[in-house]
Amino acid sequence: MAESGTPDRVAVTGMSVTSAFGRGTEPLLAAALRGKPAFGPAGRFSVERRRAKAAAELPGRPVLADELAAVIDGACDMAGLRHAARGSATLLLALHTDAAAARQAGAASVAGNTAAAVAARSGLPEPPRVYATACVAASTAIADAAAMIASGRASQVVVAAGYLVDEDSFALFDGGRVLARDGQVRPFSSGRQGLLLGDGVAAVVLEPATAARLRNAPPLAWLAGWGRAGDAYHVCQPSPDGSGLGRAIGAALRRAALDPAGIGYVNANGSGTGYADASEAAALYRALGAYAGEVPVSSTKSVHGHALEASALLEFVLTVLVVQAGWLPVNAGFLAPDEECRLNLVLGSAHEARCRYALSLNAAFGGASTALVVAAA
Repeated sequence: MAESGTPDRVAVTGMSVTSAFGRGTEPLLAAALRGKPAFGPAGRFSVERRRAKAAAELPGRPVLADELAAVIDGACDMAGLRHAARGSATLLLALHTDAAAARQAGAASVAGNTAAAVAARSGLPEPPRVYATACVAASTAIADAAAMIASGRASQVVVAAGYLVDEDSFALFDGGRVLARDGQVRPFSSGRQGLLLGDGVAAVVLEPATAARLRNAPPLAWLAGWGRAGDAYHVCQPSPDGSGLGRAIGAALRRAALDPAGIGYVNANGSGTGYADASEAAALYRALGAYAGEVPVSSTKSVHGHALEASALLEFVLTVLVVQAGWLPVNAGFLAPDEECRLNLVLGSAHEARCRYALSLNAAFGGASTALVVAAA
């Protein structure tokens, strides 16, 4: 806790990311600002019998545990937490479990073994929990980390998440007819056909402002607010009125003590599916009022794809980068307006805009929703 007795501010002091664009934050941000997608023919398995053919993949045969260890090292090094000094930090890990391995050993066993191995390689204690389901796994971990820090229960928390495009998930989403057959993700656009999967591995270091100051660790940004909600409307589809995500946004704004007009950019969940995008637009109007039609919005899934359990952390890192850079990423793949998605989309090229606060939104099956408020340092 801060000396005043009020909850300490939550600082982001380190981050690292790997995506289909390569390792490091620079190629990811550059592609998002150009609106240049990474989608191409899926190459790790045969898609001959699939409706959709495309994904956003790293070249070669990356190993998830190796990639996770690398981004954790990168984020910790940026934060000034060398290997020998990480023993008191807490690791929260959002992990996509390999379906083939899970069928043999059980999902819980595979996730636990992977988490233990990654922690040992990174010099961190074994994580007290592993977030292994749903597309808000990583953002839920971020919110839990922030709550731990704000309540004084943790000094440093490393949040890491990883997903590499796999055959089982591809088949599942393709069978559900939610993958885009035209090979592009077109959030909030008429003519959108669905989502596409993409590789994503990321890590961030969160810590109290006072601890960061004592360590001379400059904050990259602040996590000013966070909110979570569920609408329990349908096993797959969100409520059309956006009530669940709207409540999450409202909770995040209240925690940040921020009026809707204070938000300068929204990195939307924007999966590119018809029902989800319309529901998200409704949620923004529910939470932000008329300002929802003015605030700049884009979905970076339109360039890096959907990284399932890791997607929220990938997008959180990008939101921090956007606030730092002062340029807003393109909502790629746009064809024409959709009356159900009346938003101020960032189209054509990146927009220069120095925003003090930005929202990062995510949603998952079962109606789970999260909202994170990023503040400029």
